Amino acid sequence: MTRIIASLGPAAAGAFFMISAGALFAAVNTLLQYGAMVHGLPSTKLTFWQYLIALLFSLPWLWSNGIKAMRTKSLGLHLLRVGFAVAGVQLWAAGLAHVPIWQAIALIMLSPMFVTLGATHFLAEETTLQRWAAVAVGFGGGMLILAPWSDAFTPYALLPVAAAALWASSSLVTKKLTDTESPESLTVYLLLLLTPINALVAWDGGLSLDVGPSGLLLICTGLLTALAQYAIARAYSLADAAYLQPFDNVKLLFNVVLGVAVFGFYPQGSLWIGAALIIGASSWLLSQESGGQRRAA
Repeated sequence: MTRIIASLGPAAAGAFFMISAGALFAAVNTLLQYGAMVHGLPSTKLTFWQYLIALLFSLPWLWSNGIKAMRTKSLGLHLLRVGFAVAGVQLWAAGLAHVPIWQAIALIMLSPMFVTLGATHFLAEETTLQRWAAVAVGFGGGMLILAPWSDAFTPYALLPVAAAALWASSSLVTKKLTDTESPESLTVYLLLLLTPINALVAWDGGLSLDVGPSGLLLICTGLLTALAQYAIARAYSLADAAYLQPFDNVKLLFNVVLGVAVFGFYPQGSLWIGAALIIGASSWLLSQESGGQRRAA
């Protein structure tokens, strides 16, 4: 598997890991929604156990790499990254309590715009016309799939927008950290620092882990979260942040499919047009970037 990924080249391998992360997070979202809607678990409790169990699953990486995985020259950036991530998670959960899920996910699609803007100003990455075009087309596809204009906007709709900006900021810090940090270090530090903060947030609602189906659900959620975070770190270690964002759009299709399969949430007929735009934009950008890398080699 490692040889196959290495043969793809940085652009294709980065896209592969970003799309894989999107699929994993779609599964996580489905499990979290199932835990809240079917089992009645508080969102703060779900988030706490999600990242605690993910940390436990990540411990073999720490054990196999020894203290080397914990060495860092950028502890401040790790803390900043986690701060952005925690704030984004909390605002996202608060928004879901008031905003329809399709509208909330559509608003989260603003994140690539924030990433592209931030990558230009804070990471000094070149933002080409092709990247802007691919992000715009992917964003438009997301809007067609989710049709947020069918629901009336309220002030609560600003919460997912703020979450999108915070998660974009976390992504930019992740990209900056890949200059000196390994994917294993990025994953472990994120999970290690998230756990105590999430515990404080969930303290009033209780932290007990139930046995039975709900406990198994939390364990699966934690494992998938650990794998998704590692995939994101690998993606950012291979390619530019702005380039990777259109591939992040593909997660919409995964979320829609799982929503239909598990909950029977059927989207409007514009799903297929939007999906075609998202996949088409990602495929076109991949061909452009891969061709550029081959010409530069």
